[in-house]
Amino acid sequence: MKKVSIIIPVYNEINHLEESLKRIEEIDFCGLEKEIIIVNDASNDGTFELLKTLNKNYKIFHHEVNLGKGAAIVTGLENVSGDIVVIQDADLEYHPKDYIKLIELILKNEARVVYGSRFINIKNSKGFSLSHKLGNIFLTFITNILFNTKLTDMETCYKAFDFEVIKDLKIKSKRFEFEPEITAKILKKGITIKELPISYTGRKAKEGKKITWKDGFQAIFTLFKYKFWD
Repeated sequence: MKKVSIIIPVYNEINHLEESLKRIEEIDFCGLEKEIIIVNDASNDGTFELLKTLNKNYKIFHHEVNLGKGAAIVTGLENVSGDIVVIQDADLEYHPKDYIKLIELILKNEARVVYGSRFINIKNSKGFSLSHKLGNIFLTFITNILFNTKLTDMETCYKAFDFEVIKDLKIKSKRFEFEPEITAKILKKGITIKELPISYTGRKAKEGKKITWKDGFQAIFTLFKYKFWD
């Protein structure tokens, strides 16, 4: 394995995008070549103009209308050339240094899919609202019941994949239900998802957080859908 593809879905994150990219550039991803794929999901805050000024080595794609995080990730996946794929939000809630240990497991052939859990070592996570914390725990509980697994954080953004595992998955989700869909499809293939602790600094809706309680209900439906009907 020689290259890691880092998919960054972006929607109205002009205040954080440059710092997020700076962090990614500063981190050595286990000596792998970095392919940075930015998908602008029809931002209207000046992100489009900012992206035109960035490093020409980035792969940059634009949606003409806002489709959702899942759709942005799918666009990224369609343009991946790396051996390992990771997802990085542009909102600074997660730090890319935590990807190193996830990638190492794949490079050592100890896992093919690794999730970064915010709950294994909860003292490294802060900024959770009570509703988001309980919602994440509940959705993970449902995942474990349906798929007979022992995950602690299904909804985490930090997911590292051997690209061979996911390249043929047909992801249909447009919004935040991407997380339960890809998790369900990986588990249905009989692939074990390993977890390692990561750090997390959450933000509130007034600071730009976009996921809501409605997305929680959609996630539940998605888990049942891909367990029993699709």
